[in-house]
Amino acid sequence: MDEHPHENGMKMEDHRNGNSHSDGSKQSGHVHSGHQHMMLEFKKRFFISTLVTIPILILSPLIQSILGYSLRFEGDIYVLFLLSSFVYFYGGYLFIKGFFDELKRKSPGMMTLISVAITSAYVYSSAVAFGLEGKVFFWELATLIDIMLLGHWLEMRSILGASRALEELVKIMPSSAHLVKNGETVDVKVEELKPGDLVIVKPGEKIPIDGVVVEGETSVNEAMLTGESKPVTKKKGDGVIGGSINGEGSITVEVRKTGKDTYLNQVIELVKEAQESKSKTQDLANRAAFFLTIISLGVGALTFMVWTLFQSDLTFAVERAVTVMVIACPHALGLAVPLVVAVSTSIAARNGLLIRDRRAFERAKDVRAVVFDKTGTLTEGEFGVTDVLTYDMDENKVIQISAGLESKSEHPIAQGIVRELEKRGIDPVEIQEFRAIPGKGVEGRINGKIYRVVSPGYLRENGMELKDDRIEKIAEQGKTVVFLIEDDSGNMKVRGAIALADMIREESREAIAMLKELNIRAMMLTGDNRFVANWVAEELGLDEVFAEVLPHEKAETIKKVQERYAVAMVGDGVNDAPALAQADVGIAIGAGTDIAIETADIILVRNDPRDVVSILTLSRSTYGKMIQNLIWATGYNAFAIPLAAGIAYSLGILLTPAMGAVLMTLSTIIVSINAKLLR
Repeated sequence: MDEHPHENGMKMEDHRNGNSHSDGSKQSGHVHSGHQHMMLEFKKRFFISTLVTIPILILSPLIQSILGYSLRFEGDIYVLFLLSSFVYFYGGYLFIKGFFDELKRKSPGMMTLISVAITSAYVYSSAVAFGLEGKVFFWELATLIDIMLLGHWLEMRSILGASRALEELVKIMPSSAHLVKNGETVDVKVEELKPGDLVIVKPGEKIPIDGVVVEGETSVNEAMLTGESKPVTKKKGDGVIGGSINGEGSITVEVRKTGKDTYLNQVIELVKEAQESKSKTQDLANRAAFFLTIISLGVGALTFMVWTLFQSDLTFAVERAVTVMVIACPHALGLAVPLVVAVSTSIAARNGLLIRDRRAFERAKDVRAVVFDKTGTLTEGEFGVTDVLTYDMDENKVIQISAGLESKSEHPIAQGIVRELEKRGIDPVEIQEFRAIPGKGVEGRINGKIYRVVSPGYLRENGMELKDDRIEKIAEQGKTVVFLIEDDSGNMKVRGAIALADMIREESREAIAMLKELNIRAMMLTGDNRFVANWVAEELGLDEVFAEVLPHEKAETIKKVQERYAVAMVGDGVNDAPALAQADVGIAIGAGTDIAIETADIILVRNDPRDVVSILTLSRSTYGKMIQNLIWATGYNAFAIPLAAGIAYSLGILLTPAMGAVLMTLSTIIVSINAKLLR
């Protein structure tokens, strides 16, 4: 089976100065502090501005006439002006600052629209307060700013909520560990651990760091890290991941990885990279938002000119132009894709599906053929018993004697027979006078009789060839066959034949069936001989097989398939790298803790082919949500802008700037909720 590239792994930028727990916290702060600060700023300004808006509403002539009371006094207009100035400069500060930032970047957007809208309203109303003929709308200005602040605060909360996967991942790591030092156990901070240290993990505790079990046996819950729902048995020599939860046994773990090299920190880095990486759909949304801003400014100016000409009412013309600016803010459009990206990336990471390249993840929705490597991907990568033939002996007895003889051997075939004995729950048999027959097999004495497990070559040499159609059929499938011979004082008889092959994973059958349901062709690419390849293909119901393909020919084979379909290649090792790079989507499977596979676009932590189906369906669902959000955001603007401009004025339908702000905020919230529904 192919090795994983431990050495030339992914080159990760170290944003965290190299320590596990504090690293994660620092990074989390780095990722979220900007959003967090902005969210709190919008929240604070919203509440203060809303408090100041209350006296503005009480003093507004229009509100007084609607509610039927009178509160007029000398200079009341100047009080209104001062209160409104506070709301404009304090509440509107973030929008005006954003406007100048957009100008600097030469990229007008939503801040430009909001700033132009509130500034137009403020300047015009102020001029009226100081003598220009017209009507003030200070209360509309104040409520508009309040609603805008509220909308931004809610939006920031949504973004933080969607990206909180990183914080949750960071929280997984424990902060301290039980270090074994000079024969004693001392509690130390996780960041003080270094490779080679020994730590004790008690039942129910979190494993503090990536390492290898050197003493004890337990089961470990890795669900939060790899998505593997069943507890995984861990004994001496097995690797463990920092952040997973120890079960019932106490274990001693030797530290292997710290800081940025740990599995969890690499996952955090990948999630962060994926959330920040651009996608094609994001580019489309950004372009749409830019054009929408330009169109809105143009429509706003045109609205103002048309109403000034036809109505000769400057107040009405300003109000229409301001409403157009407000309602056209491309908030929902700006959020349509990033929120879906954040949600889908965090869903994937929690289920052991790590996205390195967003564009490749988006391409996954178009995949029409999946090409699997065989060994270690569709198969277990180790020999297992597939058939047992018997000749005057019980099947379990054949396995019991053969496994007893093979238990002393390290050969993969021998290990496969021993595993079958364990699987069947049969007690081992005691062997005397064991010896190896070089190149042919093994022999030993049981209850006075000599038994041998040998290759077909031994039978030929001793003139014992069997005429059995079943054996010929098994041989045609490319399986390895060994024979159990009973030697009773020179009288040799074949008592059984055991066929072994690289075992097909149970999950592979399910994965292929699921791909067929999605109308995706399932293919296999292997360097193995065509007999073995055809047997696996037949067992799984694959659509196409490419056998006896040398490592350097794999990329060429993928190229040929690409002439017919968009292709995802699924492999697990170094010799699959060129094919993974050539495919439209390269998926590395079963990477375990070695997630740093350079050429893969998507890394699947578990060795489970069903995760390939999960990533393809998640890609389709994610793209669907993005398109739904884009349609909603652009459709909303296409419908609302003409209304804001006053196209339905003759029918008595007229939107106020404040109503426009409410609709804009609602549009943003709908887009946020739709993104969250991806879960």
